[in-house]
Amino acid sequence: MTVCEQSPQVGGKLGLLKRDGFRFDTGPSLVTLPQVFRELFTDTGAPLESVVDLRPVEPIARYRWADGARLDATADPDAMHERLDGGLSPGSGDDWRAFLGHAAAVWRAVEGPFLRSALRGPADLLRQAVRVRDLVAIAPHRTLRQLGRRHLRDPRLRMVLDRYATYSGSDPRVAPAALAVVPYVEQAFGAWYVRGGLYRLGEAIRDRAVERGAALRTAARVARIELAGGRVAGVRLADGQRLAADVVIANTDAAHLYRDLVAGRAAVRARSALARATPSLSGFVLLLGVRGYTPGLAHHNVLFPADYDAEFDAVFGPRPRPVGDPTLYVSAPDDPAVAPAGCQAWFVLVNAPRQGQRGPVGAPVDWDAGTTAGAYADHLLDLLAARGFDVSGRLRFREVITPADLERRTGAVGGAIYGTSSNGPRAAFLRPANRSPVPGLFLVGGSSHPGGGLPLVTLSARIVAGLVGQA
Repeated sequence: MTVCEQSPQVGGKLGLLKRDGFRFDTGPSLVTLPQVFRELFTDTGAPLESVVDLRPVEPIARYRWADGARLDATADPDAMHERLDGGLSPGSGDDWRAFLGHAAAVWRAVEGPFLRSALRGPADLLRQAVRVRDLVAIAPHRTLRQLGRRHLRDPRLRMVLDRYATYSGSDPRVAPAALAVVPYVEQAFGAWYVRGGLYRLGEAIRDRAVERGAALRTAARVARIELAGGRVAGVRLADGQRLAADVVIANTDAAHLYRDLVAGRAAVRARSALARATPSLSGFVLLLGVRGYTPGLAHHNVLFPADYDAEFDAVFGPRPRPVGDPTLYVSAPDDPAVAPAGCQAWFVLVNAPRQGQRGPVGAPVDWDAGTTAGAYADHLLDLLAARGFDVSGRLRFREVITPADLERRTGAVGGAIYGTSSNGPRAAFLRPANRSPVPGLFLVGGSSHPGGGLPLVTLSARIVAGLVGQA
């Protein structure tokens, strides 16, 4: 097996930036479903814990609201109950516990039939989820926002639930209620961090693949997938070299794959299907080298605005634009391996519209235009200060990653982090299938089934390994 990686280093959206003794993960900042990675490493050799130092994150996240309320989320159910009642409102703990009971039923309904199985569409899931209680749990015509209103009385707790829609690049007002599995997974299996940063996990997977015989070629961009007789015949690299192959597994954005890399009627049909789905949101990232320790900052921090819906209006509404008052997500690992002594490495993320995104009103979003990126970075630093985290006098440097940068670095069209969103009752089940309509071509990664995020990407690889073995 030959792995062709377009970048000088592996990882894709699980990226790494090193500067002045700092190490920044430029993508995911925590691991959920650790059992998925334990399965991967056990099945291929030495166990996971022998190659990375996996540690639980506590609290999972520190939430702060505009009204001053705070909550340290934890995987301990009794402690979470107590913190909700004390930090938000009496009864919130009971509401959350009841909600998680529902979410557990969703998890049982979808884990095997959906997350670990190859699907061609929602009909496949419904055929497998034959029990009435499974269909009730999935609630295919209910949105995540409606589920929150049904179970959670405190509007701040509903904001916590809404946030999980963004884990699939989606708007909670139209994303399906089945996304309740995301908070359930965090609560049931915990959140985890790899000492030295999550990129260490990517390095460990790379090393295991090479140990098992994979030939790794970096700076080897695939320019097109070649066909012969209607099926895959190989790939042509950007430097003109051709690699013959009976099977090609594409770990790139599905929209980029079907638009730019493969031709023919099957690709046209796939492009047409993708056009019916809403692309996912993107993200605007600040990487900050910060001097000194910051009181009140946890490993993961979520700083909510006063008007959460305004954020989704800006990203998904008729006039896409940078969010004026966004939710600020700040990851600041307490890990001496990622920053020099006396310093912290901050990853700051806000939801953002895609590069080139346009609606019926206004001009397309252009993150490369003039001073757009720099001015927005300044604005986010001002917002951090207004919310209690002023680093203006402590910055050693800042690095900016825009949706346009993400598109250039990873091939994700417009910088759409998850390919397509889950906006709509069927959208979560309409991601491109792992077996493409082109014989010999398979898809893995966050833009294909079963979705984005490190565990689901790894499950997509397991699914494809099974499909290739059957071919």
